[in-house]
Amino acid sequence: MATSSITKNFVISGQKQVEKFADAIEASANDRTPRVPINMTYLQGTDEIIKFMEKRLLHIL
Repeated sequence: MATSSITKNFVISGQKQVEKFADAIEASANDRTPRVPINMTYLQGTDEIIKFMEKRLLHIL
């Protein structure tokens, strides 16, 4: 997730710092959350939204 800290300047100096920085970037690229397929239905119009909400309310009560 991007934050404002990305816009700050920083200095990397020395071989060890460069390697640590490169390792951190590589680790973050490899640590991605896998996509999970989901089922969804697009609601179009007020009638479909009302029917959907009525079903949800019946499950809550």
